[in-house]
Amino acid sequence: MPFPQIRMEATLAKLAISSTRAQLQITQPPAEVTIAQPKPEMVMDVTPGRLTIDQSQAWADMDLKHIFRRIEEAAQEGYESWLAYLATASQQGDELMKIENGGDVFASQAQINGEDPPLEFNVGFVPSPFSVKIHYEPAQLMIDWKISKPVIDIKARPPIIDYKPGKVSVDIAQHNSLRIDVVT
Repeated sequence: MPFPQIRMEATLAKLAISSTRAQLQITQPPAEVTIAQPKPEMVMDVTPGRLTIDQSQAWADMDLKHIFRRIEEAAQEGYESWLAYLATASQQGDELMKIENGGDVFASQAQINGEDPPLEFNVGFVPSPFSVKIHYEPAQLMIDWKISKPVIDIKARPPIIDYKPGKVSVDIAQHNSLRIDVVT
C-alpha cells in the first residue's frame, strides 16, 4: 500500500537592493589678491657750502682802509700817545723833584724831548703774509626716505561644495513561500 507522501516546496525570499551613488563636487574659486606698493618719498635738504674771504687786513696793509677803521685807529693811537705822554711827564716830573740828588737832569730831558726815536724797519711784505682770511663751510646734504609697506588685500572665497547623497533602496523581489502537497 502506498503511503501518502508530503511534498514541501519552499521558495526563499529574494531581496532587490538598488543604490544610487553619492555625488560630491568641490570647486575652489581663486582668491582675489590685490597688492599695491606705494612709491617711497624722498626728501632732500641741501645746505649750500659757504666760502668767506676776508681781505680787510690785506687792504689795510696797503693803506686802503675804510673811514670807520681809520677813525678807530686814530682814536686808539691818540689814546696811546696821551698815555705815553702822561707816563713821560710823570717820570720827568719825578726826576725834576729829585734834582738835588745831582746829575744833569735838564740836559738829559732836553735831549730825549728834542729827538724823535729812531725808526726801525725790516723787510716788509705788502700785503703781509696770511692777511687774507679764508673760511669754508662745506655743503650738507640730508636725505630722508619715507618708505611705505605694501598694501595687500586678500579676499578668500570659500569652496563651492555640491553634495548629492547616495540612496539605497531595498525591496522584496520575491516573497518567500511554502507549498505543501500530499501525494498519494
